[in-house]
Amino acid sequence: MTDTHTASLDQRTRALESALADRGLLPPGFVEEFTAHAEEQWVTANGARMVARAWTDGDFRERMLKDGRSAAAEMGFGMPEHHRHLVVLENTPDIHNLIVCTLCSCTAYTIIGAAPDWYKDMEYRARVVRESRTALKEMGLDLPASTEIRVWDTTADTRYMILPVQPPATQGWPADRLADIVTQASMIGTERLDGVGTPAAAKE
Repeated sequence: MTDTHTASLDQRTRALESALADRGLLPPGFVEEFTAHAEEQWVTANGARMVARAWTDGDFRERMLKDGRSAAAEMGFGMPEHHRHLVVLENTPDIHNLIVCTLCSCTAYTIIGAAPDWYKDMEYRARVVRESRTALKEMGLDLPASTEIRVWDTTADTRYMILPVQPPATQGWPADRLADIVTQASMIGTERLDGVGTPAAAKE
């Protein structure tokens, strides 16, 4: 009888690490260093700080929209060499940008954090391209029919980030307070922050 047992993810991960180490393809300490970066340095808060600064500093906003990678570096946020371009897409009341990676799950992870599980899901990757308005509605974002939706497919060397519309009720807030309201989903485009800061939002 054929053994159909499938090893757990941890078991498969350890086996892969062992195979790579045996072949000299995994430098000592690489996994630990990568994990530390992913958990402590490549976090959503980086992108949130960029968004908050763009909302409060018009000159930085223009630089960020022109060259996101340089703007990230200006704030001390590094990107891998193969992330050659960080394109920042500005949402407006009439235009809604949305990021996907139809091939796998690429994101600007050093800026907006590791891709969430739903972003990697085949259904998200397929449906937001074919029926973006319906897929977003099912995810809780019901956009008016008059809003134009633009879907951007991430590539190996070009990563994207959304600059959300600043919630009207947050005008005048300091940048550190604004950064606290920016979510990863809003920088991917599956969420808008329009109602944040309103009395209704405070009751939720």
